[in-house]
Amino acid sequence: MVEKSQTGLWPSLYDPFRTFGQKLAEFLSPASDARFADDTYTITMELPGVSEDDIELTVNDGVVSVRGEKKTEREEKGDTWYFTERQYGAFSRSFRLPPDADETGVAAGLKDGVLTITVPKSEPKAAAAKKVEIKKS
Repeated sequence: MVEKSQTGLWPSLYDPFRTFGQKLAEFLSPASDARFADDTYTITMELPGVSEDDIELTVNDGVVSVRGEKKTEREEKGDTWYFTERQYGAFSRSFRLPPDADETGVAAGLKDGVLTITVPKSEPKAAAAKKVEIKKS
């Protein structure tokens, strides 16, 4: 008969907590979609209730990053009741661009709670042959 040590049991109990932070971040991240066409890449993100002023969009070293904060308040009053609800939370998503993306032409627009980011594809670079001189030994 093989005995299980208590130390061997404990890691399995903690496993759900080890990935909790990552799973929570994924749950709170805005839903997004990325697609491409012949001349552009398009990224869309669902950001209901977020204004343009609360979104920061950056492009750096082949990565598009979207950061922001959702601030929503709702208040309703009746003759005999009062309801208020507040939602606050920061979000961040990053997308690595393909090598043929033109970082200088990134554009974005926000309409009906959907952020649309367009990245044009750069023209393919013609392979330039370089002649290498061979030195005599």
